[in-house]
Amino acid sequence: MLAIHVENFSDLAVVECKGRVVRSESVFKLRDVVLAQAAARIIALDLSEVEVIGGGGLGMLAFLDRWARAHDIQLKLFSPSRSVMDGLERTRSILSFEIPTLHEMMIILAHADSRYTLAA
Repeated sequence: MLAIHVENFSDLAVVECKGRVVRSESVFKLRDVVLAQAAARIIALDLSEVEVIGGGGLGMLAFLDRWARAHDIQLKLFSPSRSVMDGLERTRSILSFEIPTLHEMMIILAHADSRYTLAA
């Protein structure tokens, strides 16, 4: 089962994922939630609490990356769990993803949060 929580800060959407991305249901749930963030300029997928990711989940990450690029959105995989990293390395797709460091992500969040505060 996959639990997803979304936080929006101005033009940044943080999509927190927890659980398993192995069945069609969870893969399509991830797709639907990310596609719903089409108004964001940056989508950060927090994958730190993904216990297991299957081939369908890895394929969906590749699809979401292509979709984001086609819509001029930066897709960032934040803090991927060991399972996610192993899958990306095994499929040799790790090089196509943007994986920011904690420091880089903090800068992105601080920038988005300050813009969000100014808009309010």
